Amino acid sequence: MLPATMPLQAGGEAPLLALVAGIVSIVLLLIVLDLPPFIALVISGLVVGVVSPDIPFDAVPGEFATAFGNGMAGIGIPILMAAVIGKSMIESGAADRIVRGFRALFGREHTEISLFSSSFVMAIPVFFDNVFYLLAPLARAARSRTGGNYALFIVAVGAAGAVTHGFVPPTPGPLLAAGEVGANLGVTIIVGLLTGIPTAIVAGLGYGYWIDRRLEIPLRDAMGTTVAEVEEKVQTPTSELPGLFESLLPILLAVLLVGADTGVDTFIGEESPQAGVTGFFGDPNFALTIAALSAAFTYYRMSDISSETFSDELTEALKSGGNIAAITAAGGAFGVMLQQAGAGDYIAGGLQEIGLGVLATAWLIAAGVRVVQGSATVAITTTAAIAAPLADTMAANPAYLVMAIGAGATFCSWYNDSGFWIVKEIGGLTQGETLKTWTVSTILIGIVGLISVLIFSTILPLA
Repeated sequence: MLPATMPLQAGGEAPLLALVAGIVSIVLLLIVLDLPPFIALVISGLVVGVVSPDIPFDAVPGEFATAFGNGMAGIGIPILMAAVIGKSMIESGAADRIVRGFRALFGREHTEISLFSSSFVMAIPVFFDNVFYLLAPLARAARSRTGGNYALFIVAVGAAGAVTHGFVPPTPGPLLAAGEVGANLGVTIIVGLLTGIPTAIVAGLGYGYWIDRRLEIPLRDAMGTTVAEVEEKVQTPTSELPGLFESLLPILLAVLLVGADTGVDTFIGEESPQAGVTGFFGDPNFALTIAALSAAFTYYRMSDISSETFSDELTEALKSGGNIAAITAAGGAFGVMLQQAGAGDYIAGGLQEIGLGVLATAWLIAAGVRVVQGSATVAITTTAAIAAPLADTMAANPAYLVMAIGAGATFCSWYNDSGFWIVKEIGGLTQGETLKTWTVSTILIGIVGLISVLIFSTILPLA
């Protein structure tokens, strides 16, 4: 029988060794050998577990499987329903109808502004991944209509949603950090918007315009929908498309249901009778299911296909969604294995001794933990606990400390972050395209966010 801890796992620098082993493994398998992402992520997660003394050798496969299962429990149903929403909104023409409405409102040349604004607002009450599920079909329809600008659309949607997800309560991350450091919730929301808007504009629209001139991303089959199907709907007269309200209904349902639950938890209380109701209807599993049913109904109503063909079409979308969910959960599990190996705590402990100012130190710790293990939530939780005792030493309002933590926790989304795989798979991008668009954009969010925090905390300390 194998001992609980193998000799390979010994060593005082084990967390660093596990981190290096994980990075080398993922780069070798994904980039050099070009293995399918799911297989590469599973192998890399197991490598991290084998190298780490904090995970018993015989428990490594089970720990990875548990982390994978927990990830699937969180994103499995929403991603599968998002596949149905995407397929249905494209096939029914609802996605193109919404894009046409945006173009009428903002002008034919400013589709990216409508996508950017929608993502920024929607991601305040709704998790980023759910926002991306809902807006990705619109970005695809807009790409088909314009014949280009897909890099711009992806960056605009991704950056805007990522900023509010990391900066503005009642999104859970900044809400948790505000409670930890003792920041007033109302002030934190104001400061989040104050620092988040310029950050999102630079990292979303600014970088989006820049990369779009240098990177042409073709429209590919994704989420069970072919390029030909998307382009066919673009040629359909508006009179033959569903109405604007019906087209928007899946998005409105998801946002209102989830947003109502967030609002009740924040302003009334998680233990209130109202929370017992909104907790059911606002759960993403339920909200995305209702949104999917709405989108599917419109698809069936607008098509002339049989019930059997309709069922087959949705099944194909679910197959595509299943692959995306598996890859996303595996990416999250890879990050969990790094976390269990102690890599995040190792990096946080080392950065804590650098001796920078409170805001810069908090940002550096959050960014280090984020890059090492992938989860923005873990980065926020870890850093908030470390930085909380330092909040009283600041000359500025502690809400700025929340922003510094959020900016660092958003910094550099890559292979160990489930969000990276959501953007890649749902957006229909290659790994290289995802790195050049999404990853660089999150790097800019982290850097520009810190600069915004430092500037505003100096000129408007709100102390």
